[in-house]
Amino acid sequence: MTEPAHSAVEDSIDWPPAWPRVLQGELGAPPSGDYRTVPEDFRVEELLDFAPQGEGEHLWLFIEKRDQTTAMVARELARLCAVAPRQVGYAGMKDRVAVTRQWLSVQLPGREAPEALVTRLAERGIRVLDQARHPRKLKRGVHRANRFRLRISGAAVADPALEARWQRLCQAGVANYVGPQRFGADGRNLQRARAVLARGWRKRDDRAGMLLSAARSWLFNELLAARIRDGSWATPLPGEVVMLDGSASQFGVAPDAAVELAELRERATRLDLHPAGILWGVGESRAAGAARAHETALAVRYPGLCGGLERAGVRLARRALRLRLGEPRLTHGDGELWLAFSLPRGVFATAVLRELISHPSLGTPPPDRSS
Repeated sequence: MTEPAHSAVEDSIDWPPAWPRVLQGELGAPPSGDYRTVPEDFRVEELLDFAPQGEGEHLWLFIEKRDQTTAMVARELARLCAVAPRQVGYAGMKDRVAVTRQWLSVQLPGREAPEALVTRLAERGIRVLDQARHPRKLKRGVHRANRFRLRISGAAVADPALEARWQRLCQAGVANYVGPQRFGADGRNLQRARAVLARGWRKRDDRAGMLLSAARSWLFNELLAARIRDGSWATPLPGEVVMLDGSASQFGVAPDAAVELAELRERATRLDLHPAGILWGVGESRAAGAARAHETALAVRYPGLCGGLERAGVRLARRALRLRLGEPRLTHGDGELWLAFSLPRGVFATAVLRELISHPSLGTPPPDRSS
């Protein structure tokens, strides 16, 4: 993208954001509900496309944790194995208030794991379900997907429209909002990002890149919200860049290619592909026409964030505006409801939940103008 001319612009950011729900216009605002009253209500299992080879200097552990962050487990594993934190790897950060299963690796060249490691981890609430050796460290983002099983309770369970909402999500897909946890409590990560980008991002201010991610995620959500408002979030526009479902593969369509656009829109109705929104950064956007106009509007509204990200050297990327639920299942119980589905890595279960229930952690609903 072309860097805005402004060097340090204060963008106007309203918190909390009132990003629209796709189903609100059709089915009204969702009823109130609870979804994580105890960790056992929120279960996540990491899915890899491969298995450890059985030999190598890295010990891989498939663990189950409860009410702990991935970082907490990684630190404990490093301590028990007497290695530096950088010698522990994991594919993704999993929720704290949850029961989650994932792989971690620890580099132990030429030596076995400490005696009673499994027992000592269990004493700290970390169950080892499987273990094997592998030649390489587990790297961030190598997992394919996450499988979720979530319990919903409260007024939403008795809502007769809830199953209709669920079926619409299964059939038409889900708006791929970045979850509120990315922005921190009360949007503090975003406000810190704005300040850091205004004065010039430095690695020492943001070693994990969390603030850069918060700024890009805000811009992406704003773009997605605009596309939901004009009804184009799931439909390729002239000049669109589209992403194949379940893949990072993407390609563009010329603004004047009417036949090709019609074919892509037909495929989009089958959830074969999705419009791909921009994750702001340095590089030339492949979008053109109507799709490019949405990106230009974003740069005009948020020149400080956009320009700051470009000066920080972040590379332009893309994220699908829509996601397909994998293996969706809904089960009723006694005053409760269980949802099961899988999502690609980097996708938030809260994007699904915010279409089904209203809850303070899922953001402020927009005004209901359906009446």
